[in-house]
Amino acid sequence: MTTTMRANPGALRIGLARGGIELRQFFRQREHAVFTFSLPAFLMVLLGTIFDETFPSGVTASQVFAASIIGAGIISTSFVSMGIGVALDREDGTLKRLRGTPMPATAYFLGKVILVGASSLAQLVFMLAIAIPLFDLRLPDTAADWLTLGWLFVLGTISCGLLGVAASGMARSVSGASAGMQLVYVGLQFTSGVFVPIGALPSIMVSVSSLFPVKWICQGFRSVFLPEHMAVREVAGQWELGTTALILGAWCVAGLLLCRLTFRWTNRAE
Repeated sequence: MTTTMRANPGALRIGLARGGIELRQFFRQREHAVFTFSLPAFLMVLLGTIFDETFPSGVTASQVFAASIIGAGIISTSFVSMGIGVALDREDGTLKRLRGTPMPATAYFLGKVILVGASSLAQLVFMLAIAIPLFDLRLPDTAADWLTLGWLFVLGTISCGLLGVAASGMARSVSGASAGMQLVYVGLQFTSGVFVPIGALPSIMVSVSSLFPVKWICQGFRSVFLPEHMAVREVAGQWELGTTALILGAWCVAGLLLCRLTFRWTNRAE
């Protein structure tokens, strides 16, 4: 009688399965899911309705706000949601239980990446579905703009997701992670030209915000959804897409290193 040995599933297969679990858990928490998707959309509608200025080029202030806040919405579903989610898994013992199973840590993080990628894409589609009919925001009309949208989405989601994981390791509780990340997220929106035109901000504030991904992600989204001539309203007078790619790529690397330094399986020091 022969016995067939079945190989254990690899990290990729386990990670994909974990991603499905993460997605189901996220959408079952209806209040959290609704808040995550509705807050950026609410701010976009609110600010876009309040500010009705039209620039000489025909672009409206509401279109500028919409393009910026769409980028900020991606940060909400990556940085904030990832950080709070990992902190919650640590506090309720999920991470401790998973550590005692054969599931590798890479599979856990792959599951989180799937969650962040899917929810960020859903956020992007949801906000475009509001901004296009309400503010007449245009979709990209060239292959280059679609390509820019693609790499902005990927680099922005990865960098902010990794920073969310790193930030979660510095919080002692879910409430601390939630409060801290929302404070950082909202503060950087004000200093990065999302709620206030970046040209109206003090130079020192712009210099500080230029160190973080929010400013570059939102500027990149403006380059995708606004006409080329609107670049003159940026601080440098151009979209700086090459610089944006370099800075977001650098934050992906820095975020990975910070994750390795700050990630903890439990709230107790081990």
